Order: sequence, then structure tokens, then C-alpha cells
Amino acid sequence: MKRRFGIDIDGTVTCPTSLLPFINRDFGLNITLDDVKQYDLTKVVDVSEEEFAEWFIKWEPIIYEKSPLAKGAEKVLNSWTAHHELFFISARGAQLLDQTRKWFQNKGLSYDHIELIGSHDKVATAKRHRVDLFLEDKHDNAVTIHEECRIPVLLFNTPYNQEPIPKGVIRVNNWEEANSWVQKWLRG
Repeated sequence: MKRRFGIDIDGTVTCPTSLLPFINRDFGLNITLDDVKQYDLTKVVDVSEEEFAEWFIKWEPIIYEKSPLAKGAEKVLNSWTAHHELFFISARGAQLLDQTRKWFQNKGLSYDHIELIGSHDKVATAKRHRVDLFLEDKHDNAVTIHEECRIPVLLFNTPYNQEPIPKGVIRVNNWEEANSWVQKWLRG
């Protein structure tokens, strides 16, 4: 039976370190992913939210264009595409849709749908598209999607999402673990 997967893009399909070379260059830092203990990067960069937002808006298209795939994502996603529907749901703004599609094409990734909602609140979109499973890296998104949509959510383990998780949110360390969990879930 074909299932519909809701999949976040940044920090999930892309490597969670994608922003760091840009942050290090522009803010004179030398941070690694292990230094990022919370999702709010202004705490690491030590600038105001306004200053960081201004910087991010300026560099966002280039950061997304240069974002590398997370290790193993291409193989797993391309194996799923033949048997399931892949709906990529991202907090990116809708103005980046053409660029996002181009990135998918350049990376050799197939998709059934890409929706850039311009917000981290993905619940309504996940419900509207009736996804059966979600893959995410942002802790509060994972928990809220699981609780509101009553679906399993795979949370890609990073230093910035270490808060406790309820049953139904499953930590995975990489795309191989995600695929193993999904294969067991599909047989279940």
C-alpha cells in the first residue's frame, strides 16, 4: 500500500550543518554542529534577532542553493519514491519554490509535491495532505505534528533537539536508521 510521507527539507534532507560555513564566515566564528544546542541560532551567534534575520534574508537563497544533502538521504529517498508519495513540507518562503525545485533536480531527488509554507507550523499542511508519517529535525515541530496529526514522526537527532520526546516521536541518527524504522513500520 502506498503511503504518503511528509518530509522537512532543511536539517533533514539537507545536512544540518548547511548554515554553519556561512555563519562562521560572516560572524567571525568557528562553530561546529556540536556547538548548536538550540534551534535559535541567535544564541550561538550572539546577535539580535533583527540582525540575524536581516543577514539570513540576504543569504538564504545562496545557502539553500549550496546546501549539501544529508548523508544517505539520496539513496533512501529515491528508494521510497517508487513505492510512496513524497511530500516535502518546509518553513522556507514560497518565493523560493523555483530555486527549491531546481535544487531537488540538481541533487537527483524525485518528489510528488513541494510546499513552502513560510512558517514552522506544519500541522495544517500535514493534515491537509493527509500524510501518514513525518520526518523532521525541529523538536517542537516533531512533537506537535505527532500530537495533532496522530502520526509517527521521525526526529533526526541533532545537538539542538535534545528535549524529551513522547512515544510516537522516534529519534533516528541518520537516513539508514530512518529507512530501517520505516521498513519495520510498513510491515507492522
